[in-house]
Formats: sequence, C-alpha cells, structure tokens
Amino acid sequence: MRLGIDIGGTKTAAVAIGDGGELSDQVRMPTGFGAEAVVETAVRTVERMAQVAGIEAREFRSIGIGIPGSVDSATGRVTHAVNLGLEGLDLGPRLTGRLGVDVRVENDVNAAALGAHHLLGVADGIRAHSMAYLNLGTGLAAGIVLDGHLLRGRRGVAGEIGHIPVDPAGERCPCGQRGCLETTASGSALATLWPGSHRYPAVDLFDRADAGDADAVRVRERFLTGVASAVRLLALTTDVDDIVIGGGLAALGDRLLAGTRATLESWAAGSAFLASLDLPRRVQVIPRGFPAAAVGAALIGEELEVPAWQRS
Repeated sequence: MRLGIDIGGTKTAAVAIGDGGELSDQVRMPTGFGAEAVVETAVRTVERMAQVAGIEAREFRSIGIGIPGSVDSATGRVTHAVNLGLEGLDLGPRLTGRLGVDVRVENDVNAAALGAHHLLGVADGIRAHSMAYLNLGTGLAAGIVLDGHLLRGRRGVAGEIGHIPVDPAGERCPCGQRGCLETTASGSALATLWPGSHRYPAVDLFDRADAGDADAVRVRERFLTGVASAVRLLALTTDVDDIVIGGGLAALGDRLLAGTRATLESWAAGSAFLASLDLPRRVQVIPRGFPAAAVGAALIGEELEVPAWQRS
C-alpha cells in the first residue's frame, strides 16, 4: 500500500492506496505547531494508518507527504511554512530515519493537483491528458500535471500565478509586489474585501449577493473576475485540457462554478479568440469530500522518474 499524508495548518489527513487503486478509510488528527510537533504529527499519523491497514509502518510501499511552504522535492526539505512554524525542516530525511521507509515530500498544492488528476480520471472513467489545479485557499496557486507528471519548473515555482501582478494600482501583496492576482481571488482577499465577524466570509458574501445586497454583488463580481482571470491565465500559458478549482473556497460549489463560467462566457461574447478556447466547458470545481492532497501525496513515489521534457 502507498500512504499519503496531507499536513495542513490545523489538521492532518491521510489515506492509503492499495495495489488495485482502492482507497482506505481516511484518518484525521490535529497538526502540531513547530518543527518537532510536525514531525511527531506525521509519525503518529503513519502509526495510526498502519493500525487501520493491519500492517507494520515499514511495510508501506511508499509514504508521501503534502505540506504548505516551499518544498525541495529532491531533498525533502521544507522552508517558509509560516502557518506551521517552519523556517527550515529536513522533513523527508527525518521521517525516513524514524520510520525506516523512504518518505517523499511535496508542496501541498502540487500534491492536490496530482490527486485531483487521479481521482477525477477514476470518476470519469478517463484521465485527462493534462490538467491545472487552481487552489483557492488563504492564498492562490496552481499545480500543473502533464502526461501524469507534475510540472515543477526550474526553481519549483511553476504555477505560482497568485503572485502575477494584474493591477499596478492594487493592494500590496505579502510577496512585496502590488496588485497580485491573489489580492482579488483568495480567502485572504475576501477577508479584506468583505470584512466582518463572519466565520465563513465567502459563504456570507454569496448568500447576501444572492439576496440582492448591492455591496455584496459588487464584491462578489470582483472576486469572480479574479477567479476567471486565473482560469484564463492558466489556459493561455499552459493550454491544459481541464482546469479544476479546489482549495477551501471550492466549498462554494456550484455557485462558484456558475459565477466563474458566466464571467468567462461574457468575455467570450466580445472576443472570437476567447470563444474559440471554450473556457467555460474546460473549468470545473472539485467535488466536495475528494481527498485530493492526501491521494496525491500517496502518488508522489511515482514521480521519482523525471519525464524527458523536464530534464535539463
């Protein structure tokens, strides 16, 4: 069995994949804060999954981990995972030494992209030749899968489209630039654009917009324009078959999908070029409950062989 672990800022989820592609029951537990706590969380998760599977931890065929931050997939080192209190952690080597199994580590959005590619292919009975996974969470980023392999780029930043400036007069982004795409189409953007004490700002915004609140309609349209811009950007730069929206804001479901498609359709009405790309049909929202990041982490072991088109 291949084990995949998705380490998030507050919770950790895990799933195992059998030789026949079947998924085990998921295990969830709180994520610790700081380097030592993150390592212990991962170890406890592996031990719990081994109990569920009825095997020893060392009997897993491979173990993969998806985690926020900058990840060197070749060395298993994680940096800049601020929400986890990690400024530098050799997570892969530390866990390999503790568990006696080779542990691979990947950025969580890349892992989710690989998992979404696999899960949606299984669900549809086909597997898209290429796919971009647009993660709308606290931030905005994308993972790109070509021929079943992740496109990481020379420095591992392929898909970091959230930090492409789209408005020179826009808000200052945490990355230091101004008017980045992330400042209009992300959870942090909504917290700024629609402030208040709401536990779920996105749901409250869409509910109020649906009820006819003029301010909510205006903010929702700005947000949807940002999401549609991200979809268009991915299509024009990668020309993938499908663009799948995931992340925390994907919980908006059909309302997010319908709004994004409507924006894309309005642009296509004024551009024969955009109309020819059929963007509304190529975008979808990942179904609720799909454990994309954990499944993708379990598949990371298959990424050991770098495809020819990525070799320098």
